[in-house]
Amino acid sequence: MSRLHNYMLIAAGFHFRHTWFAAIFFFCSIIVLANLVHYILFRILKKKEARETGSAWGVQRYLSHPARAIFFLTCAGIALPLLPELPAGLNDILHQGLLMAVVVCLGWFAVGCVYVFQDIMLRRYDLKAENNIRARRVHTQFQLFRRMLISFIIVITIGGLLWTFNDPRIWHYGSGLLASAGIASLILAAAAKSTVANFLAGLQIAFTEPIRLDDVVVIQGEWGRIEEINSAYVVVRIWDLRRLIVPLSYFIENSFQNWTRESSDLLGTAFLYVDYSIPVEELRAELRRIAESTPLWDKKVCGLQVTNLTDRAMELRCLVSSRNSSENFDLRCLVREQMIAYIQKNYPQTFPTARFAAVSEVPVHIKTAEPLGGAGRIENQVDR
Repeated sequence: MSRLHNYMLIAAGFHFRHTWFAAIFFFCSIIVLANLVHYILFRILKKKEARETGSAWGVQRYLSHPARAIFFLTCAGIALPLLPELPAGLNDILHQGLLMAVVVCLGWFAVGCVYVFQDIMLRRYDLKAENNIRARRVHTQFQLFRRMLISFIIVITIGGLLWTFNDPRIWHYGSGLLASAGIASLILAAAAKSTVANFLAGLQIAFTEPIRLDDVVVIQGEWGRIEEINSAYVVVRIWDLRRLIVPLSYFIENSFQNWTRESSDLLGTAFLYVDYSIPVEELRAELRRIAESTPLWDKKVCGLQVTNLTDRAMELRCLVSSRNSSENFDLRCLVREQMIAYIQKNYPQTFPTARFAAVSEVPVHIKTAEPLGGAGRIENQVDR
C-alpha cells in the first residue's frame, strides 16, 4: 500500500513538472514565432518604404518597439491558461497586470501611429525648399495637432486602465474621467488661466498662422527664427545662437515683425552719407554692378535714391532685394563695403566734411536804452 502511495506521489510530481515544462515550452515557442513574424513584417515594410520613397516612413522607428511588446503580451496571454493551478490571488494579479500592460502598449502603439501619420503627411513638404511657406504652415499645424492627439490618447489610456479593474467603483471613476472632461476644463481654466490661455493661443496660431516654423521674426528688438512651437511657449533661435523663450499668448496679444509672413524674399537698405558734390548717377551704376556680381541678389529690385538732405551731408539709400533674410543681410553688408571702397578710390574728397569760411570785419552797432528813470539814451559803438 505504501509502495502504491509512493508511485502516486511520483506520478503527481511528474505530471506537475510535465505541466510546467509544457507551459514554458509553449510560451517560448510562441515568443519565437511572434518575434519571427515581427521581424519579417517590419523587414517587408522597411523595404517597401525604401523602394517607394527612398527613405523610411517612421514605421520601424515608432511602431517596432510597441508592436514587439504587444506580441510578447499576446504570447503571455495565450500561455497563461496553460499554467498549473495557482493561488486565486496570484492568478488574479497576473491577469490584471497583463491586461493593464496590454492597455498601456496599445496607447503606446497609438502614439506611434500618430507620429507615423505625421511623417507620411509631411514628406511632401520640405522645409529646406527655396519657397517653403506652405511647408512651414503645414509643419506648424501638424505639430500642434499632434500634441493635442497625443494628449487625447493619454487620457483615453488612463481611462482604459481604470476600466480594467473589476471593482465597480474604479470602473465608475474611469467612466467619470472621460465624462467630466467639460467640468475639468472649467476648473483648469479657473485655476490655471495662463496655461489655458497658451493652449487657446496655440489653437489660434494653428488656424490664423501669425507665425510658422522657420519664420523670421523680430521680437523685442531681437532678430531670429521660429525654431519650435510647443503647447505653452515658442522657441526663437536668435542670430547669435541664443534661444528666446516666448509664451504663446505673446503672439496673440502683442505686435511683432514677421519677415516671412507671405514670402521669404525681402528688401534691404544700406544708407550712405556723402557730400553734395558726388555724382549720384555714377553711384547708381556702381550699385547695379555690385548687385549683378553676387548671387545674393535675386535680380528683382536694385535702386539708389537721395532720401534726405542735411546742412552737412546728403543721404543716399541703396535698396536691394534677396531670396531670404539671411542673404539680404549679407548683401546689405556687401553693398556698404564695396560702395565705400568705390567712393574712397574715386571720390575721396566727397565724404562729409565740416566747412569753415573766413568773414570780413564788419562794424557792429549795439544800442542800449534805459527804459525807466534814465538820464537819456546811451549809445555805445563797438567796432569788431
